[in-house]
Amino acid sequence: MSAIDPTLQLDVDLDGAARSRRRTRPSFVVIFAMVFFGAVLLCAIFGSHIAPENPLQQNLGLALSGPVGGHPLGTDELGRDVLSRVIAGARHAIEGPFLIAIGVTLIGTMLGLLAGYRGGKIDSLIMRWVDLTWSLPGLLVVIVVAGVLGSGYLIAVAMLTVLEAPAATRVIRAAALEQRPRPYVEAAETLGLSRRRVMFRHIGPNVMPIIIANGFLTFAFALISLAGLAFVGIGSEPATPDWGRMLFAAISTFFQNPWTAIAPALAIALTALSVNLLGDWMFERLSDRGRAR
Repeated sequence: MSAIDPTLQLDVDLDGAARSRRRTRPSFVVIFAMVFFGAVLLCAIFGSHIAPENPLQQNLGLALSGPVGGHPLGTDELGRDVLSRVIAGARHAIEGPFLIAIGVTLIGTMLGLLAGYRGGKIDSLIMRWVDLTWSLPGLLVVIVVAGVLGSGYLIAVAMLTVLEAPAATRVIRAAALEQRPRPYVEAAETLGLSRRRVMFRHIGPNVMPIIIANGFLTFAFALISLAGLAFVGIGSEPATPDWGRMLFAAISTFFQNPWTAIAPALAIALTALSVNLLGDWMFERLSDRGRAR
């Protein structure tokens, strides 16, 4: 039997590496998502300096005017600049989903790894909690709790974190279950490593692409959920520049100035879409890097 030509093997490896680089190279759509979400982050951080007008300043003489000089998107029913309110609303739109994504990721990772690796009664207990929480209508529960405790923004964020953690737990548990019978886990257990070390130092890095992608999806879902709650008057204060509240206020003013509804709706949709695209791209990139490693 003839030996494999090392030159041919090297060519195959180089071709595989080139294909991997092409897969992980950002496409035009992903680059657009990066640029758009980067712009949203800049507005969230420096919104007060970027906004052309004070988003809270009223001018009833220019109420519901269309795009004119100094107001590229016109004004709302109180004469406030629509563009400035969309820019200022980015901070409110980003803060809550970021906190929810971090909280859900931490809770889901710890419980998912514990249930998937340990199994037994611990797995059964965690999954019954997941099933119970999934049986509840999430947004309706938030509305009821907010009606009892007060429609505060932090209450909405905390409730969405608790209600979204089971979904992340289920996803990460499935990934941990797939890793548990792998030889590297058996080798770590044979060496006498603690269960905590096996979970967080060995299984955790191998399911990290799923954890990160699920975190991006959670962020997008939280963004839409908080905007929906603000639309019905829960979460943000009435005068706060909030994309959801802007949509609600635009119901009665759409035909006078359509941009009062179009601008915040596009901001919500494109931000959620950008986050989803970035999550998918990060998952593919980290998965390819893990396979190469």
